[in-house]
Amino acid sequence: MKSIETRAICELAPIVPVLVIEDAAQARPLAEALVAGGLPALEVTLRTPAALDAIRRMAEVPGGVVGAGTLVTPEDVRAAKAAGARFGVSPGATDRLIAACEAEGLPLLPGAATASEAMRLLEMGYDMLKFFPAEASGGAPALKAIGAPLPQISFCPTGGVSPDNAEAYLSLPNVVCAGGSWVAPRDMVHSGDWAGIEALARAASRLRRG
Repeated sequence: MKSIETRAICELAPIVPVLVIEDAAQARPLAEALVAGGLPALEVTLRTPAALDAIRRMAEVPGGVVGAGTLVTPEDVRAAKAAGARFGVSPGATDRLIAACEAEGLPLLPGAATASEAMRLLEMGYDMLKFFPAEASGGAPALKAIGAPLPQISFCPTGGVSPDNAEAYLSLPNVVCAGGSWVAPRDMVHSGDWAGIEALARAASRLRRG
């Protein structure tokens, strides 16, 4: 299967921080705080001009495994890999995007929201998927229902996951981890409250799985 490396990254911690970074100067101390708090796998979304530079800086943090999120085009894939990303995350999946990741040797967490999308990715060799948008797609009950006929597929639900519902997802047998942005609130990042972010990360790292 093509998800071996991606699954290993997802298994590092119960939460993968989903990060929107506007100032690359904040990238390294942010990564250091999250890693110190027990969340080594970091997803930097390619939604800002600073994202690729942020990935470069985070890639230098010991113990961290930085990836690029919101991969949509083959160009995104090549830019992310060149910046030092060790995995990629996409809201969905296209043949061109998957081919680009395979050509670049970039482990991919492709997105799916329906049983048909998940089955198609399984046929292509991917059994570790992103369930997105999680809450808008029915939340933990929907993911539990998908898991019944497709127990061979594991998921990282992302989109609307919070401290209030994270354990509902993590308790499911087909969930390895969840993606969440609450561990790096915008105001705390802007103020440089790295100790506060480390504390949020530590609390998230202790969430129970299974």
